[in-house]
Amino acid sequence: MAVDGTFSQAAWRANAALYETIRTMPFNAELAAGTLSPARFRHYIVQDAHYLIGFGRALALAAAKAPDPDGIVLFARAAEEAVVVERALHEGFFRTYGIGPETFAATPTTPACDHYVSHLLAAAHGEPYEVVLAALLPCFWIYREVGRDILARAAPDNPYRAWIDTYGGEDFSAAVDRVIAAADAAAAGASPGIRARMLAAFAQATRLEWMFWDSAYREAGWPV
Repeated sequence: MAVDGTFSQAAWRANAALYETIRTMPFNAELAAGTLSPARFRHYIVQDAHYLIGFGRALALAAAKAPDPDGIVLFARAAEEAVVVERALHEGFFRTYGIGPETFAATPTTPACDHYVSHLLAAAHGEPYEVVLAALLPCFWIYREVGRDILARAAPDNPYRAWIDTYGGEDFSAAVDRVIAAADAAAAGASPGIRARMLAAFAQATRLEWMFWDSAYREAGWPV
């Protein structure tokens, strides 16, 4: 849980209006109602599986940059969970939609997915540890808040219940709290310049969260 006056609270406040836009955007509103079309969710889940590969790599790089053993363990485990645990969720939906390994491999990343992964990997390779954590944090935190919001109002027979239960559940929430705490600890000793870069990285990732869901709703691909 974020503590008032910390980096995480400042970052969330600065992006609160955009979070509300994400929470209420058509993709999430229809997912909560169970009326999101299978084609849109299928588009989303394939792109999200591609995204998690890049996200896992960025988490592994965060582990490599961590200045203490606790940080190494936290982000190494997070990388494993992104690739193994969340991938299991995707594979369940892949079976539902008849998406095999060949189909997945042959489906290119969309502009939104490519942009988001490129942003995370550029930060993970080129930025200091503090900025890397700020870039990674919105994916954890926004998914937690959206998941909780949808869990509170979704019907038991919602066809996307497995997704809702994963991101609205307590296990995921506890993992998010650990990442928030790590980002706040890193920011506490950061210079004003680094802290400003952290806020910018958080804001950019939040914008890319919106772009990812909006792209899935529109089933967008490359225009050329």
